[in-house]
Amino acid sequence: MKRVSSTTPKVPAVILGAGANGLGVARSLAAECVPVWLLDTDGARPEMFTRAARPLVVRALQGETLIEDLERLAATAFRDVHPVLFLTQEETVKSVSHHRERLASHYRFMLPEKATVEALLHKEGFQRLAEKYGAAIPPLVHIKSLLDLPALDTLRYPIVVKPGARHAEYGHRFKKAYRIESVEEATDLLRRVLAVAPDVVAQEWIEGPDTNIYFCLQYLNRQARPLATFTGRKIRSWPPQVGGTASCTAAPEAHDELSRLTAQFFRDAGVAGMASMEYKRDARSGEFRMVEPTIGRTDYQEEVATLNGVNLPYAAWCSALDQSSPSSTAAARPAIWRVRSEDAQSAATQGQRLKQGYPPGGHVVDALCRWSDPAPFLVRSLQHVRRALHSRTSKLMGRRPAAESKS
Repeated sequence: MKRVSSTTPKVPAVILGAGANGLGVARSLAAECVPVWLLDTDGARPEMFTRAARPLVVRALQGETLIEDLERLAATAFRDVHPVLFLTQEETVKSVSHHRERLASHYRFMLPEKATVEALLHKEGFQRLAEKYGAAIPPLVHIKSLLDLPALDTLRYPIVVKPGARHAEYGHRFKKAYRIESVEEATDLLRRVLAVAPDVVAQEWIEGPDTNIYFCLQYLNRQARPLATFTGRKIRSWPPQVGGTASCTAAPEAHDELSRLTAQFFRDAGVAGMASMEYKRDARSGEFRMVEPTIGRTDYQEEVATLNGVNLPYAAWCSALDQSSPSSTAAARPAIWRVRSEDAQSAATQGQRLKQGYPPGGHVVDALCRWSDPAPFLVRSLQHVRRALHSRTSKLMGRRPAAESKS
């Protein structure tokens, strides 16, 4: 990783949200000597200790409170520098999109029109646009109340059930998604879910293992032309089949087809800025079918593109400053990006060896642990030790016999 030098451009990048996503974006930008600020509500997060960015604590990452904090920082820490804004969370995208007029004079950022953002951040909205533009996508029904349950009979099973949009209470009570084998099972689950989140979708399942899940990451200019694009595939998910990315790598074998399909959909939908599309290759037909888009923000595994020679955050930064970014150069060896703990759990659950499925000759890069940037991993390890000691001490204190009373 390159250090910030005296020749570093003066326009910084401001990343909203730490975690693996924000850390990967910070490292990608720091590699090109872009000064980076990493903002989060928790200053103790391990990612906030990266050498790739200056940490800054804000009160919220969504809503009016976030916008107020960004306005305050524009007049103080970021005064007269007009930083490039990077978003990493869906709720942050909603807030920035809704209040874009208040932020436009202080920060550089690219988002689709408000109506497009709202449509593509909801699974039914995306479904209707995909159907409108003739994209290959499985049938879906939107369930908002018990009156909608009969629509479950129109789908071919198995299906996947998930919230229509991010919902905090759903996230606390239920899994990210469920694979359901029958109408009866779906009805039972949805009766419980609807009591908490009256906004659920049920969609026909796309057959195939997690290795059939691909993604195309892009940065598009205002004319919806991709300035940079990368195609990758999952190796494992956690939990398997219905979870997020545990490990992934480049997928050059699918690049031409998926970059074309992705660019075409985003052009039709009028998408600009950071965007990506997830696909799954149907094991029955071999066809790529769309799963869901990511709009207005970096993807969870965004750094895998940088590690394989396509630095999308830097392309976005250059575009915001009307500068041309260097041409992408394919890595000599495929890089495997992984969240080690989740990848290990996924492999163990499926009876696999940890490196099973990794491309031959590839090199593994951990999402957190880097020799060039060790603090995030060391901080997390120290936090784990402290929690373990606290838990052990609490148990010992709870078992201590009561002191004898003095008479």
